[in-house]
Amino acid sequence: MRQAEIVRNTKETQIRVRLDLDGSGRANFVTGVPFLDHMLDQVARHGLIDLDIEAHGDLHIDAHHTVEDIGITLGQAFARAAGDKRGLKRYGHAYVPLDEALSRVVIDLSGRPGLEFNVAFKRAMIGGFDVDLAHEFFQGFVNHALVTLHVDNLAGENAHHQCETVFKAFGRALRMACEVDARAADSIASTKGSL
Repeated sequence: MRQAEIVRNTKETQIRVRLDLDGSGRANFVTGVPFLDHMLDQVARHGLIDLDIEAHGDLHIDAHHTVEDIGITLGQAFARAAGDKRGLKRYGHAYVPLDEALSRVVIDLSGRPGLEFNVAFKRAMIGGFDVDLAHEFFQGFVNHALVTLHVDNLAGENAHHQCETVFKAFGRALRMACEVDARAADSIASTKGSL
């Protein structure tokens, strides 16, 4: 069972994440950050990950702590659900278009955190969502999931489209990397023997 539940409480946020890597894309979010909910829904649906996130944070200040800490907690849950990564394909990639926008995401379940985030958003805000928080979300995820992630927005004039292609591609790349490789079901995809 590739499932996990993580509860993370700080003075700034209280977050609970439940996920199932072998789900159907079912999603439920109560975060107080509607645009992030919309993006997380893309990850769940395109990654076929069942995802349930409840977050309470200091939104009276801004959404920074909440978004970052959701990324951290989701990364912790992913790391627990993926376990030792035995039999997994390890690498995943996806190109996703949305009208004029196109993004590419490549992931390696390497056991080493690394983020390359190359997205030049066309505006600073999407509704009430500060686009800088997309980077903070992925940095939190990468640091705690212990994965290497390359995110490149290749085209786009609409910031909503840019961001949505990134999250959709992330979900699809994650899904590919987490697939079980039937030819290597009892091994780990590394010459080191561990990830």
